[in-house]
Amino acid sequence: MNQDQKIILVVDDEPLNLTIICDYLESADAGYRWETAEDGAAAWEMLEQAPHRYAAILLDRMMPRMDGMDVLSRINHHPLLKEIPVIMQTARASKEDIEEGIKAGAYYYLTKPFREEVLVSIVRTAVNDQLRYLNIRRTLDSNRFTLGLLQSCRFQFRSLNEARDLSNLLAQACPDPETVITGLNELMINAVEHGNIGIGYEEKGRLNETGNWEKEVNRRLGLPEMRNKQVEVMFERRDGEIHVHITDQGEGFDWAPYLEISVERGSDNHGRGIALARLISFSRLKYLGKGNRVLAVISDPASAQSEE
Repeated sequence: MNQDQKIILVVDDEPLNLTIICDYLESADAGYRWETAEDGAAAWEMLEQAPHRYAAILLDRMMPRMDGMDVLSRINHHPLLKEIPVIMQTARASKEDIEEGIKAGAYYYLTKPFREEVLVSIVRTAVNDQLRYLNIRRTLDSNRFTLGLLQSCRFQFRSLNEARDLSNLLAQACPDPETVITGLNELMINAVEHGNIGIGYEEKGRLNETGNWEKEVNRRLGLPEMRNKQVEVMFERRDGEIHVHITDQGEGFDWAPYLEISVERGSDNHGRGIALARLISFSRLKYLGKGNRVLAVISDPASAQSEE
């Protein structure tokens, strides 16, 4: 997918629902393009033929031929499609239904009927997350062998761009950079936005709705009281593992609810990054103290063999 391309695949067996969703996307005035499928089988055929084409998928749950859960399962087992955020939209709104969808890999879960602004906000966040993911994946370069020799180091940074650059660098020192980079990027950006400059959960949701999140982060970073705040990163390779300690200068937070993908936050436009980092990027993830320190552990079998 070209980074300027924002194609949404909309899947629903009800023509009226397809029309409403496409009208909502058009009214967002965000440059979205969309393609539609009237059942899961047609959607899967489109995805298989063009796995790099879509920035997000709006997927109805209950459909003939192949339902949304079957499509979601196939997406999550496909090496190229599994990174595309899937927004499950359905009238099945019980806690058990939502939990099943989230656990099956739905990035967002929308219950019908939903308001236009809610759909647009979630689509915007999903597309931005996907474009950001593709961008950091592209930045992985050819220094992997040399950085694989790195044993320990210490860094300090303060901005979003520095967080992205550093997560790219350290990912290349790990056995599977493309898996690790998304988790490192999430933790380092979290240390800046939530830790050092104090953007809370609800406030980030509002900023995502208006598309002003990064602008507000950069504005706050320019304030006099923020200019000396740093995030410290310690990297160490030992005993067949890589340990990455990330420490911010904030007040900490109640991290426990964010280690799992929450049913209650299923339709929020953010709040999944830490849980996905723990599940996908790292062998272990542990918050320390008041929550302004986190340890990410990555398995490194090659270093264990070299120590024998």
